[in-house]
Amino acid sequence: MEQKQKLLGYYNYTVILTYIGMLTGFVGIVYAFESNAFSAVICLMIAGFCDMFDGTIASTKERTQQEKCFGIQIDSLSDLICFGALPAIIVYSQNRGNNIILAICALYLLCALIRLAFFNVDEQERQQSSTTSREIYYGLPVTLSALFLPVVHGAVCLFSWKPTIAPAAALLTMAIMFLLPFPLRKPKLIGKICVILCGVMEVGFVLFACDGV
Repeated sequence: MEQKQKLLGYYNYTVILTYIGMLTGFVGIVYAFESNAFSAVICLMIAGFCDMFDGTIASTKERTQQEKCFGIQIDSLSDLICFGALPAIIVYSQNRGNNIILAICALYLLCALIRLAFFNVDEQERQQSSTTSREIYYGLPVTLSALFLPVVHGAVCLFSWKPTIAPAAALLTMAIMFLLPFPLRKPKLIGKICVILCGVMEVGFVLFACDGV
């Protein structure tokens, strides 16, 4: 007989960072709707930071199979909001009424959805036959939009470009790379440190280039 729970879902420390990242992504979407692209991009980077460590934190606790499956699902659902919807809305919010940009943003979101759904299926199958952590990803992880799009946004601010071609090209390129099955090794500790350093420099670049606008 199944044990009844007070609330559906799980609320231990292994999922808290994922929840924080998702809420940050939602705040970023609100900022984008309010035409505050700078704050929306900052939220995107914060969500990327949360995503980088949520898996590491989750691995510190022995979890049931159901908890592991829940973690896979909630992580991808959060990623769809933070790294699918948020980047698309940021770019479109700066190009309202441009149907070409709208189509590119929609395609980007669709490709992110397909990749995340495929990853969920693949990861669940992998965990049924292996107890080790994943070493190789195929295709560009959607979370890397938290690195690429802020750089593009900073360049748009710094060089006074129109926020049309470069951000749209970035979204289109990432959308294609989400679905291309090229191997990409999961970063170890040194790789994560390098990503963090890049992220810190990127935050400084965006703050300098955009100056809060």
